[in-house]
Amino acid sequence: MPQGQPSVVPDDGLTTRQRRNRPLVFVHTGIGKGKSTAAFGLALRAWNQGWPIGVFQFVKSAKWKVGEENALRVLGASGEGGSVDWHKMGEGWSWVQRDAQVDNEEKAREGWEQVKRDLAAETYKLYVLDEFAYPMHWGWIDVDEVVRVLRDRPGTQHVVITGRNAPEKLIEFADLVTDMSKVKHPMDAGQKGQRGIEW
Repeated sequence: MPQGQPSVVPDDGLTTRQRRNRPLVFVHTGIGKGKSTAAFGLALRAWNQGWPIGVFQFVKSAKWKVGEENALRVLGASGEGGSVDWHKMGEGWSWVQRDAQVDNEEKAREGWEQVKRDLAAETYKLYVLDEFAYPMHWGWIDVDEVVRVLRDRPGTQHVVITGRNAPEKLIEFADLVTDMSKVKHPMDAGQKGQRGIEW
């Protein structure tokens, strides 16, 4: 198995093992496709390690049937890897303006409160906060509070946050940030999303 080699060794007083096992914050942002997909790929790795996983979807509709949800729920119930809990907070698609915005804002805040409770209780080893960048970008959830809570979280809990327009303060704080840029997309040529690709 290939071993990743860091380009620098920080003078932080930690042993190699302590540094290797340090909990991480990931941010997947940008206008390209694949932010949530990459986060769910990480969840598959976590499941294989036997980690309990909490997925919190913040602005995709609770009625949406996301393919990854079904797959991860089946895996979580299989008894072979880690457990998987899936929480849906939002009622509307992330970049579509709807009359229910106030309700969405309230649900996003409720979702964040639940994440804070779970972090404090060390409920999961991996948290996927899907589309969580949007509530921060829209000002529904305070970025400074998010950074503070994540910085002070106990144990070895990993957190991955997805969504366009991730706030700069979050990007500066995170350990790993990937900006998904779009080079080309079928929708640019008028093709709608398709089964097995978009959902």
